[in-house]
Amino acid sequence: MNAPLTPDTLTSTASQGWQASLALRVEQQANRSVLAHNLHKGPLRVQKALYPEGDDVCQILMLHPPAGIAGGDQLRITLHVEPGAHAQLTTPGAGKWYKSIGPLATQDISLNVASGAVLEWLPQEVIVFDQAHAQASTTISLAEGARAIGWDLLCLGRTASGEKFERGSFRQRIRLQRPDGTPLWQESMHLRGADEAMQSAVALGGHTVSGTMWIAGQAPDASLIEQLRAVTISKGTCGISALPHVTLVRVLSHSSEAARQYLEAVWAVARPHVLQRTAIKPRIWST
Repeated sequence: MNAPLTPDTLTSTASQGWQASLALRVEQQANRSVLAHNLHKGPLRVQKALYPEGDDVCQILMLHPPAGIAGGDQLRITLHVEPGAHAQLTTPGAGKWYKSIGPLATQDISLNVASGAVLEWLPQEVIVFDQAHAQASTTISLAEGARAIGWDLLCLGRTASGEKFERGSFRQRIRLQRPDGTPLWQESMHLRGADEAMQSAVALGGHTVSGTMWIAGQAPDASLIEQLRAVTISKGTCGISALPHVTLVRVLSHSSEAARQYLEAVWAVARPHVLQRTAIKPRIWST
């Protein structure tokens, strides 16, 4: 019988690492958004495609069976949402970057949204363990006439068990662009364990949880900004930025639950305004 996989066993046996990829394409077929292409390699796959809102929206649950990314792992996710289709992607649980004995772990995500298509990228939070060595890159290519809402929620250390992110490194880049590479918004971050930026007032300000939501495909307007600023967070601080092509929502907290509840509340306001759809939470968020 094989021994169960745990963060420690994954770390100690991942000198070569998992090589995993997931390539997806969502198309509109006969007035239905369909997962037309689903190719996976290694421990990364679609758990299920669901239709809680009817044929218009294809809700995709992505699953990484090892439950976390260990040193040496290389994951790649590619998604194409074709004209007229609406894809909503989420995960059944929190993602994890496990501690590493040295090798770098990487995850590259490429999201491509065609003109007339809609994307909602709503994964659950990601936890960076102490001593992790991780690099994450997300590129969203948005054609003219496409609309998208997405977020990234990051937790540094397992604070519930008293662990802080004191050793290791985490590098992240998020880029929103046109298909030809013209940038609409880009942000990069490189943190080392116990980095001064984690305490600096111009960075994380001592908070262990940070989140960013991007709303794109519709120029920011006063009505939406006013509604978003009316949303409050129970524990932490938040803010809204209106750029020429993107509305950004920021959150800092010591509570992943409070940060997530805030982003969900913002999504519930933004979705009807931008996508003309009532916000219906994926059932997996409540399990």
